[in-house]
Amino acid sequence: MTSHSAPDEQRALVTGATAGIGAAFARRLAADGWHLVLVARDADRLADMAAELRERHGRDVEIISTDLSTDDGCVVVERRLVADAPIDLLVNNAGISLNKPFLRSSAEDEARLLRLNVHAVMRLTLAALRPMTDRRRGAVINVSSVAGFGAVMPGSTYSASKAWVTNFSESVGQSARPFGVRVMALCPGYTRTEFHQRAGINMSKTPDWMWLQADDVVDEALRDLRKGKPVSVPSWRYKLAVAGLRHAPRRLLHAVSRDTRGRTGRDVN
Repeated sequence: MTSHSAPDEQRALVTGATAGIGAAFARRLAADGWHLVLVARDADRLADMAAELRERHGRDVEIISTDLSTDDGCVVVERRLVADAPIDLLVNNAGISLNKPFLRSSAEDEARLLRLNVHAVMRLTLAALRPMTDRRRGAVINVSSVAGFGAVMPGSTYSASKAWVTNFSESVGQSARPFGVRVMALCPGYTRTEFHQRAGINMSKTPDWMWLQADDVVDEALRDLRKGKPVSVPSWRYKLAVAGLRHAPRRLLHAVSRDTRGRTGRDVN
């Protein structure tokens, strides 16, 4: 991870690879000479993405169609992470949010969010780090969020899951660094992807200046990874936002927070 180009044998595994930041990582890494393993639920979109990258860049592209919110889905990817043709870069990008506040949610939906945003990230990072530390090379990028630096969306547990991802990445990164392996949390702000649309979240009132482009997020992430940063926050505007979230009094933060999913409480007859 010391230059834009990579030797022919290097491989990256990207989860949530068919759209948004995951797709931007896949296209950028293929253009930089990486072979790829792409993971997502939609087999048809995976096949289309793989065909595009093979044709355009001449890279080997494996696909794994599985649901990482399930134990069986995690096992499939864990096996690939420890198989021959080793993985040199893992990008844990798959994640979800919910279009409902906690008091109107269900235990099943909340558990699925935690399984994908937290449990799968933990399992795949652990599976990847064992062979990486043995080889004394490799890197993991865990896609987190600026939202993880504060409870900025009343009633949402998404920010709590991303707070875990950032803290987890910083912590295990300290353990992996002596073995020549980097772990970095990538914390973008609002990024133009399918993420909010899939969650059914109406973002039409979000100002244009707050939106980032997925390709720009990936560019800055890879630069920060090469610099050895434990946390990457793309764009100066979100760096300022994170500084505010970290240092603002909690009472002030709660006062200015807004619920992007509608009402925050229980339905009242």
